[in-house]
Amino acid sequence: MSKILEKPMFWIVMAVLLTVFEKSPAVALCIGAAISLIWGNPIQKVTGGYSKKLLQLSVILLGFGLQLAVVLRVGLASIGLTLVSISLTMAVGFMLSSFFRVDRNLGILLSSGTAICGGSAIAAMSPAIGASHAQTAVAMAVVFLLNGLGLIIFPHIGTYLGMSQTDFGLWSALAIHDTSSVVGAAAIYGTQALAVATTVKLTRALWILPLSFAGAKLNRSESKAKFPYFLLGFLLAALIRSYVPELDTFWDGMAVTGKKIMVATLFLVGSGLTVTELKKIGTGALLMAVTLWIIVSCASLWAIRSGLIQLNLPI
Repeated sequence: MSKILEKPMFWIVMAVLLTVFEKSPAVALCIGAAISLIWGNPIQKVTGGYSKKLLQLSVILLGFGLQLAVVLRVGLASIGLTLVSISLTMAVGFMLSSFFRVDRNLGILLSSGTAICGGSAIAAMSPAIGASHAQTAVAMAVVFLLNGLGLIIFPHIGTYLGMSQTDFGLWSALAIHDTSSVVGAAAIYGTQALAVATTVKLTRALWILPLSFAGAKLNRSESKAKFPYFLLGFLLAALIRSYVPELDTFWDGMAVTGKKIMVATLFLVGSGLTVTELKKIGTGALLMAVTLWIIVSCASLWAIRSGLIQLNLPI
């Protein structure tokens, strides 16, 4: 079996088969994780590279399913909320890292991953603050684990509570770590939820730049975060959809393709969860990350359900 797992074609074929026969990104994530945990993934870096590229392609294609006016309206409406929620999450994360005696750099990485967009934020912040490879690996493993749980349980919670499409999309964008699982969970819940979640999460992703810049300045580092150019592709797709309405049927097909590719993406993301990665997680880091995630999830859910934060957007 190990010989087969060493071949990129195995993972590619499995990903393609799942896009054809499986609709749920959550199931695809579990299948990828199960294979990796039972038999291992000797080409974890390769599959990780595939998942990153596929995520970007999927997000761009999903843009064809949205009107640019809707994207801009949601993005502008969520700017203030994004700034406040990120600031509060980072502040609470700082306090929890002190309470659980988590190393400063590791605490910053875990807080950044929770506040902005999971692994992408961690990857950008790590060189900016001078974090070690071990600290980065631990943060990635913890956030990955919680990210997968969020994808699986959030749609069930939303359905049980009878949340509207807009409210669930907003909640998933605020409380689930990584863009892939936010999009996956929202896609399970519904089209309107997907529109809100994708736009709000991508708006949050832009904060990687100023946050990593601030971290680099505080640590006197020359590291710079890379601009997420695929966001421009997402906006361009929505722009094309808006100004070429006579091809709406074709654009809808492109958006559906984006959802199918998300299934393959989550399978490859799941393949990154190995026994080796799980062993890296320390008790303090895990407790801090879980506590922070629960606080963010419950606080954002309460604020949305009570009407304290809402978008009120006709999507």
